[in-house]
Amino acid sequence: MIKLILLGILSGAFFSTTFVFNDVMSEAGGHWLWSATLRYFFVILFLILVLVFQGGIKRLIDVCKLFMENYWFWTISGTIGYGFFYALLCFSADYSPGWVIAATWQFTMFSGLFVFMLFGKKFPKKIWIFSFIIFVGVCLVNLSHMDNFDLKALLLGGLPVLIASFFYPMGNQLVWEAKNGNHKFVPQITSKLLSNAFNKVFLMSIGSIPLWLILLLIIQPEAPSNSQILTTASIAFFSGILATPIFLYARNLAKDSNEIAAVDSTQASEVGFSLIGGMIFIGNTSLNTASVVGITLIILGLFLFTRYQNA
Repeated sequence: MIKLILLGILSGAFFSTTFVFNDVMSEAGGHWLWSATLRYFFVILFLILVLVFQGGIKRLIDVCKLFMENYWFWTISGTIGYGFFYALLCFSADYSPGWVIAATWQFTMFSGLFVFMLFGKKFPKKIWIFSFIIFVGVCLVNLSHMDNFDLKALLLGGLPVLIASFFYPMGNQLVWEAKNGNHKFVPQITSKLLSNAFNKVFLMSIGSIPLWLILLLIIQPEAPSNSQILTTASIAFFSGILATPIFLYARNLAKDSNEIAAVDSTQASEVGFSLIGGMIFIGNTSLNTASVVGITLIILGLFLFTRYQNA
């Protein structure tokens, strides 16, 4: 169990780089759209290397063929699950500290339930109680970092993250339905390639490209600095290439539902790592009684959620 907890916390540390480095780039004046676009540019480059390493050029060609066979599906699922999700996350970094965004992001557990309902899934009503605890914690964290109540900062800093928390599970659920489900509005894709997590991430990343191109043409941000390019490459590597495999590896090692719940709950560590990272790299934090209570409620809600889901 200790090994699983440590692996889960390690993945949480790598995941937190997204929130910390986006905060750093925002403070440095880098445009949020480049933070989002370049991240997936580097993810695609890194994954090309990973796919070739795993199965040679043939693996890369086969995955690209799978994309072309269902390009509308991958464009839609990639735009929703990766495009809209990460664009909103980067946009919010201009208005909220990274640790606040990381705490707000924990709301995705509730958002995922709502997405499941849209696809006809059912779950016990008791889950709503745990979700409400998380929601209260998220509200406290978002309000705590403001010296004076600022509705604009709250809406632009917190609301985009809450919306993003719905897009991310929606995109992933679309892929799950395509592989395992029987939904009348989702095409069936029975390829064995979808059993590999890196293949799915690559397909959805490629599918998000049209959105990035459209946003770049509309917004036309100033060219990114060298430091912003390097930082987004770091995010792509730490979060996309290291964090996700470590987390999935820890989950696969779990022997029972209690261990799975323990691994899932370690992702709350992202809040702590984001807070520490913000203090080290930026030196700004507004941790107070309300934020401590909020973080505590979020962790409590996540713990109850995972324990109940895996009981």
